[in-house]
Amino acid sequence: MDQISQTLFLDPDAAWAAFIRRDGAFDGRFVVAVRTTRIYCRPSCPARRPRRENIAFFPDGESACRAGYRPCRRCLPDEVGRDRLAVERALMLIKEADEGVIRLDRLAAAVGYAPHHFQRLFTRSVGVSPAAYARQLRARRLERALGEEEQVTDALYEAGYGSAAAAYADVAGRLGMTPGTRRGGGAGVQIRFAVAESSLGPVLVAATGKGLCRIAFDEGEAELRRYFPAAQIMPADPAFDALVRDVVAAVDDPARPTRDWPLDVRGTAFQQAVWQALRAIPAGETRTYAEIAAAAGRPRATRAAGSACGDNAIAVVIPCHRVLRTDGGLGGYAYGTDRKRALLEREAQARKG
Repeated sequence: MDQISQTLFLDPDAAWAAFIRRDGAFDGRFVVAVRTTRIYCRPSCPARRPRRENIAFFPDGESACRAGYRPCRRCLPDEVGRDRLAVERALMLIKEADEGVIRLDRLAAAVGYAPHHFQRLFTRSVGVSPAAYARQLRARRLERALGEEEQVTDALYEAGYGSAAAAYADVAGRLGMTPGTRRGGGAGVQIRFAVAESSLGPVLVAATGKGLCRIAFDEGEAELRRYFPAAQIMPADPAFDALVRDVVAAVDDPARPTRDWPLDVRGTAFQQAVWQALRAIPAGETRTYAEIAAAAGRPRATRAAGSACGDNAIAVVIPCHRVLRTDGGLGGYAYGTDRKRALLEREAQARKG
């Protein structure tokens, strides 16, 4: 019987689950070989799924070929390796670029792809477009530079911005404040908050004018001020009370669709990609930390994905509670495993009902 290679980063159950849901985030991490047809495919292949007893997993096409299988002509699994190398090369080019955001046509030409095709390929692999990734990278450099340079202008140029206007337009949404304000610790930013009772205990809801900046259990104004020491903390008004009621309803019934609330959360490019991957998990389903790392474009960064889940400031709405260990264990949760278990049980029951 064919055996999954020991070098595979995934256990067979996780590989099978990814194959069943046609998860393109795992393309390039392993191939699926069908014993009855002697063909191997990528996990996202659109073909009908065979029975599990008729498949074997291999870490790559070369291993499958040595075992007597041939590549699928429908999903072209051997192209995945080329795609992965192209994305890795593009990431390096973006990081090394002095001019900031590289034009898509130049980036695609450098890795040998047509622009529109590479845009889709990069976005599927990394979770954001090349331009968005470059902007996030520059914004992260700016955050670091704002803490090191005496002048805001020096920090702007150190981060790779050609002008102050470009920097302000680029990072205001990500930082939730202008670069000068960010360097001053958020002074002048208004944050409204309220603490409400939910079926899982008291929940803090806080938002800037840009969007929700924190949802957390067992926290109050004192904790909020530690996170935002220079911001102007304000009580809820009637409009904010309505938002709080909606958030509590989402906590009490996490399986129901949440509104597409605007968020004002800061994070690195990888953290943003992880949080985006978390929001893509349907209620009632779970993913492993390894699967989230792969969806965020860094399959081997399982621990970093776990850290990004731990850094999530928007409980439930960014559903980090839907991530489990590879062995099926609950893993950690900032607000206690009892709450994590309760949220998962409610979603599972709602899905069955």
